[in-house]
Amino acid sequence: MKGFDDKRDFYRMMLNSEVYVTVIDDEVNSHFLATCRDLSATGMAFEIEHPLAISTHVRVKIDSASSQVQALDVSGRVVRIEEESKNCYLIGITIEEID
Repeated sequence: MKGFDDKRDFYRMMLNSEVYVTVIDDEVNSHFLATCRDLSATGMAFEIEHPLAISTHVRVKIDSASSQVQALDVSGRVVRIEEESKNCYLIGITIEEID
């Protein structure tokens, strides 16, 4: 029997990087810093102090540590929210577009 991790099409890279998140809203786009925990070809998880609603559209930018490597700029949608502790939420997104 295959384990859960064996069913993944893409491996996750474990990270601990600061990312810039923009919540895409019709009225006001809010911006905040978050900590990216992991990244794969189809999704990402980041840690923030407040929850976001399922299906919220976001744009996430990870700056590159090298001038030879382009920053990662993705758009996606919230698919998972886990409260890890008081004022600590792990937000999972599916990546819908890479710029």
